[in-house]
Amino acid sequence: MSSPNKNIKDKKPFWQIKTLAEMSQEEWESLCDGCGKCCLIKLEDADTKELFYTDVACHLLDHDTCQCKDYSNRKKLVEDCLQLEADDVEDFKWLPQSCAYRLLYEGKELPDWHYLISGDRQTIHQQKMSVQNRIVNETEVMEVAEHIVYWV
Repeated sequence: MSSPNKNIKDKKPFWQIKTLAEMSQEEWESLCDGCGKCCLIKLEDADTKELFYTDVACHLLDHDTCQCKDYSNRKKLVEDCLQLEADDVEDFKWLPQSCAYRLLYEGKELPDWHYLISGDRQTIHQQKMSVQNRIVNETEVMEVAEHIVYWV
């Protein structure tokens, strides 16, 4: 007879047993690692469709916390702000390669620095996987193309 505690100990986390579409809204939102990279202006080459990241951030992104300053109203305040939804996973190619949504869609594991693994929301900043204090506000930039960067 197996121990009743064995099932608790062996239980896998939700992101390993559910598809993105099966997740609750709370589970879905918890996947965001807080890197801030999705709030950066990205440029696409019209001919090759290659995507380039910049270090130019939306004016609502807090440079220290990498969180939106007005998350609940962001869609009203920023016309082209996107709401990530499970129905759009096939279009997640624009998300950074380190993004949990993209990683899980591609069948990959969450990295050790993700707070759902490490238990600490600061790990991403300590490991330099966020844009914390490495970005400029879009209101301070004249030519975005001069700000192309290659994030890890």
